[in-house]
Amino acid sequence: MSFDTVAADAYDRFMGRYSRLLSPQLADFAGVAAGQRALDVGCGTGALTAELSARLGEDAVAAIDPAPRFVEATQQRHPGAKVVQARAEDLPFGDDAFDVALAQLVVHFMRDPVVGLSEMRRVTRNGGVVAACVWDFTGGRSPLSLFWRVAGEFDPGLFDESKRAGTSEGDLERLFGAAGFADIVGSALEVSMEHAGFDEWWQPYTAGVGPAGEYLARADADRRDHIRERCRAELPDGPFTVTAVAWAARGTVPA
Repeated sequence: MSFDTVAADAYDRFMGRYSRLLSPQLADFAGVAAGQRALDVGCGTGALTAELSARLGEDAVAAIDPAPRFVEATQQRHPGAKVVQARAEDLPFGDDAFDVALAQLVVHFMRDPVVGLSEMRRVTRNGGVVAACVWDFTGGRSPLSLFWRVAGEFDPGLFDESKRAGTSEGDLERLFGAAGFADIVGSALEVSMEHAGFDEWWQPYTAGVGPAGEYLARADADRRDHIRERCRAELPDGPFTVTAVAWAARGTVPA
């Protein structure tokens, strides 16, 4: 899955609006506190980078993402942070460089999640914490679950995001174990996002962001219309709230 051609503002409207609500919870879960040096792995357009910078100061924060547009946007928004284009599986930092490393909504996009988490362990000091979270796609509690359920009615063989690593209960803990962490703890993080109405909820799907946006862009006009109207029928008229749950895990880097 590549976000290389996605504009930063399109991502902000699509998933960034939920990421901003999730970031404080993930930072709390990881125990991020003043005096630490932190790494944001798969920073996207910088929702978690912003939370870490607010807590630690930008000069104590580094971030990586493989998408050049996202790296540029995050660096512009946080000029004091070190933002680098890189993949989780090959982090451009030395051993023991950070006190805490976090990956928000990215483990399921890693080419090899165990290698990516192992790299996060490598660059975090002994006794430091690594934490990650992924939406509960398998349980149907992600912000995108309605879209994927309706799309699946028309395409039963659809490879949606529930087939990816880390999207069901216990998956992240198993991946953390395979990556060599100690004191592994799992949890669930919940966020609620208010939407002004259906069109405000739907429009970001049309921008081609992520697997859902790519799927919609590939669909013919009839299927796009069917998916839109089926989703509309399942949502309230007027303002409504979407509540979503992300599975989270953290582990300690063993001595």
